[in-house]
Amino acid sequence: MEQISHSREQNNTPLWRSHIPKMAPTPAESGHPGTGEPPKSRRPFLTPEGISTSSTHQKGIDMEPQTTLSHYQIFNKVAETGNISCAAKELFISQPAISKAVKKLEAELNTTLFSRSSRGVRLTEEGKLLYEYTREAFRALSEGEVALRQFSRLGIGHIRIGVSTTLCKYLLLPYLKEFVAAHPHIRFTIQCQSSFQTMELLREGKVDIGLIGYPENLHGLSFFPIGEIEDVFVATKAYLENLSLREGLSPQGDELLLAGNLMLLDEKNITRLYIDNYLASHHIRTGQILEVSSMDLLIEFARTGLGIACVIKEFVQEDLADGQLSLLPLSSPVKKREVGFSFAKNHELPKSAQRFLTFVSERRDGTYPQC
Repeated sequence: MEQISHSREQNNTPLWRSHIPKMAPTPAESGHPGTGEPPKSRRPFLTPEGISTSSTHQKGIDMEPQTTLSHYQIFNKVAETGNISCAAKELFISQPAISKAVKKLEAELNTTLFSRSSRGVRLTEEGKLLYEYTREAFRALSEGEVALRQFSRLGIGHIRIGVSTTLCKYLLLPYLKEFVAAHPHIRFTIQCQSSFQTMELLREGKVDIGLIGYPENLHGLSFFPIGEIEDVFVATKAYLENLSLREGLSPQGDELLLAGNLMLLDEKNITRLYIDNYLASHHIRTGQILEVSSMDLLIEFARTGLGIACVIKEFVQEDLADGQLSLLPLSSPVKKREVGFSFAKNHELPKSAQRFLTFVSERRDGTYPQC
């Protein structure tokens, strides 16, 4: 198949590296309305500094001491070792700092976590209860760190792509074949539907990127072109000759679109909209129209001699080369249009999707990415 041409120079700054909007700050925990008093419950909650039991984060209110994640880490280590000295050595901090952190946590939680004696410390019933949770929490954190390192090392990821069946077969699959070989740990979900539906899925955040023809209005989407396609009208040579003989027309000309059986994609397709605009702007009249749901069916119907089909030239190069199909010359050829990947401006693009777009960008220029 002939390579699709590229109409734009690659920008030095990839389009998909869009600005990530800042997250709105979490509203401060407020006290009783109108009193300025903190709420009675002092359950811990997350803060930028760690885990806090303070509820007075509003401007103008004195800040209470905060219990951070490190305090729970210290408690967990003391509970694990049963000895403040051992905990201090393993955490590389002083014994007084250990004791101070434990006392602070006990004060914040308003309970006694350890019973102290000359032989060391022992968990109280309350301490045992808390230890059950901190032990599992830090175990989960450790497992998360391992998973994250593996994620980075193997390049694990998931990419959701929306695409029409035609573009998937002729454009997307060749890219996927090479990319999957280079990045076997990235998982793909391919959703096939019309380009209009793909754009809606992008706006709703249900797919990460979409392969579409350039639409008239992007409406909040970015577009990264990968090449151009050309729409042409084709039929078998026998069909054009018989139609010309029957209608007394030249086998070359716009009149055949009026006399013949014209086969187009259905009206919900971007390609159909583009062709309808072309026909209207050039005042080309058409006769009987057969609507088909996919480009593959259009090509097959044209091969069987059912009529004149409007197809993408790059997808029928072999048929044109071996004479199975013939081009219908028009007074004004259909202008080429761009195809490319699109993504929502207001959604963060996953790193795996960024990696794929980088691959596509470098591959289309004849080079391979070093990801």
